[in-house]
Amino acid sequence: MKKCILPLMAALFSFVLNVRAQNDESVPSLLISGSVDTYYKYDFSGKSQIPTSFASAQNSIGIGMLDLIFEQSVGKFSFVGEVAFGPRAENSAPGPVQNLYVGYQATDKISFAGGFMATYIGYEVISPTGNFNYSTSYLFSNGPFQQAGVKMDYAVTERFAFMVGVFNNFDSYTNTQGGMDFGLQLYFMPVDRWDLYINLVTSNDTGTETDITTTYQATDKLLIGFNAAQRTRGNLYNSEEGDGVNFSGAALYVDYAFNGIVSIGFRGEYFSDKDGSIFQVPDPADTGNYLKTNVTALTLSANIGSGPLTFIPEFRVDMASQNAFEDSKGDPADIAGQILLAAYYAF
Repeated sequence: MKKCILPLMAALFSFVLNVRAQNDESVPSLLISGSVDTYYKYDFSGKSQIPTSFASAQNSIGIGMLDLIFEQSVGKFSFVGEVAFGPRAENSAPGPVQNLYVGYQATDKISFAGGFMATYIGYEVISPTGNFNYSTSYLFSNGPFQQAGVKMDYAVTERFAFMVGVFNNFDSYTNTQGGMDFGLQLYFMPVDRWDLYINLVTSNDTGTETDITTTYQATDKLLIGFNAAQRTRGNLYNSEEGDGVNFSGAALYVDYAFNGIVSIGFRGEYFSDKDGSIFQVPDPADTGNYLKTNVTALTLSANIGSGPLTFIPEFRVDMASQNAFEDSKGDPADIAGQILLAAYYAF
């Protein structure tokens, strides 16, 4: 029954849009974009063990997601709807909806938005088309992916802007428990080609994450990025049970475009799992707690392609201060490495 209803609803929706467009030529077209992605990964230990988001299939052709984005602006009003299907989508939102919000451009400088939105925290994003590396950083994987709420953006000048908002608990369609989060973002352009963001989201229940994200387009071919963040656990989480996260870290990004077809990018990240809830290395003193674990992760990727199709060959090695990984024999190890080949098609 569901298989019959969904195509019927899609056809009806398309018919209504076409009729409205024919009757009112002033209504802008509905913009549709998105992507599909797939990958192959091999961890040298023989098992998938680097605890970041997505790309978890070992020695297998894995799929990412089918991502569909719908956008329209009519006068001062707008909406964005984004739905995605596949393992990458399932690990990034409580359901298929990735974004669903409405906007209002009150003035040339002030705008409002409300709904379920991709987070403003961090350097990386969920869609592989927005990242140079296919595997993700620890900072991204352990920060919020989306935030439901309302926000106001104010572009004070071309070089300074800010956002304030009130949001649900991290990555939730609705606020199931606890109070609301307060969000703040400050944007600066100190010099041309240099963008700097200072971000904050906080509440007593979910905790606090502070974040600095910056990019500098040094030349037409060289882009330098940096991300530093710290997150603390709120009252909703129990550290003894490993709920929530308590971390700090920083990542450096260097991307160089040789030409319009081949680019190479490096990400170097230092990440500190302060109470061990992420890597969960048992305390040898048998206290029942986990050990603090620091990891240095080095990732080298290439982007090859022109037009809608991009290939991403990638090599990654993670080195930990504790035996957070295993070797090919199953023995504890402080290092893990993997190779990966991914491809995405953007439309």
